[in-house]
Amino acid sequence: MLLLVSPLAAQPSFKLRYKKSAVYAGIEVGSKGVKMSCLEIGKNAQQSGAYNLLKDTAINTDFISFSPATAQATLNGFWQLYHKALNDYHIPADRIYTVVSSGVKVQAEKEGKQAWVNTLIDSFRVRTQEPNRVVEVISPLQEARLSHLGIIPESRRYNTFLIDIGSGNAKGGYFPDDNTKNFRLFELTWGTRSVANATEKKCGEDKSIANFQKQLYRVLAGSANDEITYAVNVSNAFNMSDNIAVSGGVAWSVANLLFPELINNPVVPVTYDEVAKLSDRIAKNYTSVQYNAVAATVTDKTIDKVLVAREVKKVNEVFDQKSLLAGIGLMLRIMRQFEGLYDKKQFYLVKNGQVGWISAYVDQSIGQ
Repeated sequence: MLLLVSPLAAQPSFKLRYKKSAVYAGIEVGSKGVKMSCLEIGKNAQQSGAYNLLKDTAINTDFISFSPATAQATLNGFWQLYHKALNDYHIPADRIYTVVSSGVKVQAEKEGKQAWVNTLIDSFRVRTQEPNRVVEVISPLQEARLSHLGIIPESRRYNTFLIDIGSGNAKGGYFPDDNTKNFRLFELTWGTRSVANATEKKCGEDKSIANFQKQLYRVLAGSANDEITYAVNVSNAFNMSDNIAVSGGVAWSVANLLFPELINNPVVPVTYDEVAKLSDRIAKNYTSVQYNAVAATVTDKTIDKVLVAREVKKVNEVFDQKSLLAGIGLMLRIMRQFEGLYDKKQFYLVKNGQVGWISAYVDQSIGQ
């Protein structure tokens, strides 16, 4: 059972929604950097969806480059967000959960860099002076299952296939047996950053967008496409799911660039053709997806254009032109597997997917 936060004045900047709740922080070391979500979690959050995002912060450090500079930047970011949760937001240490994402785990194993992850964790424990602090390295199965529990509403729990496209990998799946114990995993060793990195290596000295697109096609048409096709077929998701939900940074970006007027909607429906047209626009007219240009397209006077511009500016800061093309290219390859001639699936973009799995992780940890 969750306890009431006391005193409430300890979080003066947080507006709490539930009567019986507690404030927690989840800090995740991901492929691109470190993210922190401060959450108000109500009783039985997984069943009731009773969680409220209070603060969402990220520091980009590109950890999976596995260089001394990016490792140090990641450690500093990890410590900075932990210090902020503990001292600025007054969240007790035992309510701050620290994890390393599956994307980092997969990429480290792929490159034989597990020692970098271990060193980061050990250094963080020294920095926090908490030698026994748990910093769990999440497996793709754990993260995918928790994401589904935290993101997909219970009413669509058993007919929705979730795909989370991260920086270092993509993972997801569904519950095939109408219960939450059995989870069918979908996993790829490709993510937005890993696709972009592989494409950059093929580009050589020609750094033009035209060449990047050409090499991106080759990366996605090669072993990545084979892996995607195999993973979808093995999962049997096409036959078992009506809805395909896509989360992760690239899904958040596409949702904000395509549908700025839906700024307040956490989930938006989308079609394959809409995403494909956006990719083409990013390649040919990148200025059209800059925050001022996107905000200017909003004609509904009830929509706050300043808020739209602020959110799209975050997209512009997190993803450059090539990263967007890489992430959207990967998304389209996956979506293409569900574009049946007669059996049409409904695609959805989930904006705050990272909050979902962290909320489920915290909720599950509390219950243990």
